[in-house]
Amino acid sequence: MSPATPTETQAKPPIWIWRGLRLLGLMALNLALLCATVWAVAALYFDVRVPSLRVPLAAMYALAVVSVWILVKGGWLARGLTAGGFLVVLAGWLTLQPSNSRDWQPDLAVLAYADINGSKVTVHNIRNCDYRSETDFDVRHYDKTFDLQKIRTVDLFMVYWGAPYMAHTMMSFGFEGGDYLCFSIETRKTKGQDYSAIRGLFRQFTLISVVADERDLVRLRTNYRKGEEVYLYRLRGTPEQAGKFLLDYLRRLNRLRQRPEWYNAVTDNCTTGIRVQRAAADRAPWDWRMLANGYGDEVL
Repeated sequence: MSPATPTETQAKPPIWIWRGLRLLGLMALNLALLCATVWAVAALYFDVRVPSLRVPLAAMYALAVVSVWILVKGGWLARGLTAGGFLVVLAGWLTLQPSNSRDWQPDLAVLAYADINGSKVTVHNIRNCDYRSETDFDVRHYDKTFDLQKIRTVDLFMVYWGAPYMAHTMMSFGFEGGDYLCFSIETRKTKGQDYSAIRGLFRQFTLISVVADERDLVRLRTNYRKGEEVYLYRLRGTPEQAGKFLLDYLRRLNRLRQRPEWYNAVTDNCTTGIRVQRAAADRAPWDWRMLANGYGDEVL
C-alpha cells in the first residue's frame, strides 16, 4: 500500500493555534471568575441583613479569594475554590425574601389592588398626592370602577433626568369621559432610603407598581422635580388590545400584593417589568434598547 498523499489527509492545525485557543479560553474563564468575585463581594456588602457584618464579611471574602490565588498550587484548584465560594454566596443570596411589611415612605406605603369582574374592574387605593413640592405633599387614595370596553387611549410617558440613554417609563390608560389610570413600576423605598442604580442590581428594593391618576404621577415630574423632561407617546392599538394590556397590569398588582418581588435594575425595572408581566407567548421580542430604555421610542 502506498503512503497517503497530502491531498488524502487533512493537515493538523499548527500547535500554536491550539495554545492560542487554550490561552483565550483561560482568559475568558479567569475574567468570568473575577466578575463573579466582584459580584459576591458586592452582594455581601449590600445584602447581608446585619449591617455591622457587611464590611467585615465582604473584606474577608475578598481576602480569602486573593489568598487562594497566591497560596494554592495549581491553577485549576484555585479556580474551583473561587467558583465554589461564589456559589455559596449566590445560594445564600437567593434565599433572601422580599416583604410587604416594612416602614415604607408614606407615598409608597399603600398597595393598590383590583377586583376584576368581566369588563368591569374596581381599582382600590389609587394614589392622588397633593404636592406642594417634591418632598412636601399630602397622600390621598381613592377607589374607582372602570369599564375595559371604554378605554380610548394608551399613552407611554418617558421621563428623562440626565443621560439620554436612560429614562423612567410610565403607562396611562384613558377612558371615555376623561378618566385616566396611570402606572409606574418603581422601587418601594423605606423611610430614609434613596434609590441607587448599583444597589438596584442587588436585593435592596422591593418592587411596586404605583397606580395613580396623571395629576399625581405625571405632574410630580413636570411641575415639581427639577431637571426632568417628560415626553408623551400615544400608542396605536385596538380597544381590545388596550383592555388586555391593562389587565396585565392589574393582575400583577394583585400578585405583588400577595407575593412581593424584588426590584432589579436590569431584569425587572420600570421598562423590563412591563414586558415580564405579560405571558411569555405575548412578550415583544427582546431588544437591547429595553435596557438602554432612553431609546425606547425608537423601538416603538
